[in-house]
Amino acid sequence: MRQGCKTILIVDDSASMRQVVKMALKGAGFEVIEACDGRDALSKLGGQKIHLVISDVNMPNLDGISFVREMKKQPAYRFVPVIMLTTEGNEEKKKAGQEAGARAWVVKPFQPQQMLAAVSRLLMI
Repeated sequence: MRQGCKTILIVDDSASMRQVVKMALKGAGFEVIEACDGRDALSKLGGQKIHLVISDVNMPNLDGISFVREMKKQPAYRFVPVIMLTTEGNEEKKKAGQEAGARAWVVKPFQPQQMLAAVSRLLMI
């Protein structure tokens, strides 16, 4: 299942978590850009085409929800779907994430297939 080189931005302060997500996505044929926190992720947007963002919620410098809010202010990224990937099951956080623009919520630990199913749903593949 080749995805026609769709690019996904992974934002997580855990290098091992980024690695797990990256391996699952690359295995499914996606291009991957990695960022270690929200600030790093904003610096990597730079107008390039991003088809989907997978972001952790709790990170240093700029947390996931603040990052999504900032990203959505940029016209080029206003409609990019976002999956929040987190240990956070808290309903208030989920609501804040949805208000910021997150379209799905995957709780860690997760099965790669579970995340790929959410990616496929949002990219409508």
